[in-house]
Amino acid sequence: MADSTPFLTRSDHSLESILPPSLDETIERCIGNFNWAQLLQAVLVSFSWFFDGQQTFISVFTDAEPSWHCTNATAGSPCNSISDICRLPKDTWSWDFPAHTSIISEWGLECASSLVKGLPASSFFAGCLISGLLLATLADSSLGRKNMLFFSCLMMSLGALLTVLSPNVWVYSVLRFVNGFGRGTIGTSAIVLSTELVGKRWRGQVGVLGFFCFTFGFLSLPAIAYINEGSSWRTLYLWTSVPGIFYCILVLFFVHESPRWLFIRGRKEEAVSTLKSMSTAGDGVATMSFSNVKLEQQGTMNADLFSAIKDLVEKPWALRRLTVVMLTGLGMGTVYYGMPLGLGNLNFNLYLSVTLNALSELPASLVTFFLIKKLDRKSSIIGFTILSGICSILCVVTEKVSGNLQMALELISFFSACTAFDVGLIYTLELFPTCVRNSALSMVRQALVLGGVFSPVLVAAGRKNGLWSFGVFGVAIGLCGLPVLRLPETKGRTLSDTMDEEENKDKITAAILA
Repeated sequence: MADSTPFLTRSDHSLESILPPSLDETIERCIGNFNWAQLLQAVLVSFSWFFDGQQTFISVFTDAEPSWHCTNATAGSPCNSISDICRLPKDTWSWDFPAHTSIISEWGLECASSLVKGLPASSFFAGCLISGLLLATLADSSLGRKNMLFFSCLMMSLGALLTVLSPNVWVYSVLRFVNGFGRGTIGTSAIVLSTELVGKRWRGQVGVLGFFCFTFGFLSLPAIAYINEGSSWRTLYLWTSVPGIFYCILVLFFVHESPRWLFIRGRKEEAVSTLKSMSTAGDGVATMSFSNVKLEQQGTMNADLFSAIKDLVEKPWALRRLTVVMLTGLGMGTVYYGMPLGLGNLNFNLYLSVTLNALSELPASLVTFFLIKKLDRKSSIIGFTILSGICSILCVVTEKVSGNLQMALELISFFSACTAFDVGLIYTLELFPTCVRNSALSMVRQALVLGGVFSPVLVAAGRKNGLWSFGVFGVAIGLCGLPVLRLPETKGRTLSDTMDEEENKDKITAAILA
């Protein structure tokens, strides 16, 4: 619990009474005790992940390979249950549902190459990737966390709404790219903003709120798809995009900007005002605390658009950390985004398998929520990635043994990947200071998304040979956690706000260990 005693009453014999307080100490003093105002802010910000989850996995249903049946099953008919649909006369088979239920059946893509079938989903993840690379620094520089969240969510929702008008797979792929471009920075902005609005005691739990919302967004898809079974795939985009637009209006009028970001940008009055509205210590303490705050480096206040990336690249310790967590993210993203898209390749009901996958994210989020204070970041990431890799490879081995066993292994693998993903994002935001935190986390998210860019093609290729999908997924995630061994542990550490502050912490830690 944060100390509510004013700075000026501290003992004169203590080091804190001599040195000016850091920004982190001031944040702790004002909002260290969690209250309803902070909870409402955290929930509202984190709910953006709900729409993020819907748009990320909506193609599981809209781009699904529909089931079909023979229309002339006489003894001499070439059509049977194991026939290759592409070699059958068109008048000998038919789709089980109306053609408009999937883009595959509506646009006659059943015999198209895996590249064409996977193009829309790959375009979506490519949009996410490019968006993260181009827009990541805006949340650390000119726009801030709140405005970045608003514009990203609005672009994603409008892109999804326009997708309804797609006349063919090529236009559809372009609009999915726009949809993904908007989505690219939502999760990053949301998790950084929500965790910077609370004290360190609740940082981990608040960060996990977004994962719960993402899970519920994912979980809503099979329900919406089942309700609209037989309807056009365009209906799913309407159901998911319109609520997202209304959510953007709520963000614009009711969400606060991060006081940390406001302060390092030189907007002290706005930072104090934000803290007063959420403070548990009283207005006087907030004002007095901020009047004494001193940053170890204030160069970031007038930073240009790409200064955050420049700082990450120029500092050897920052570049090393960024490289390692991005490599780890690449492997996790391959499984996290690829497995749900590959559920149609399993010998299991699609609606049920998607529901079970979405539900498996709940225990992953619960494990992170309740144990994040106790979990060592490094060992957790390594353990869960290895377990996920082993189970993913076993999915290929058991393909012809039992559909239920294959599904169980897939669920364990996906659960492990989700848990590693959750802990990995919390670990990343703890590794980097406020001035570059959003940019660093965005770069890691882009590494995750890069794995998603290749996943749809691997899934399409894996329809004939599971080694290309679940086999590749297993190897990728099984090896990705090992580089984390080179990074410092962050459990229980306070957040730094400048590069110099983080570098000094590293030097002190190294001196103690030596």
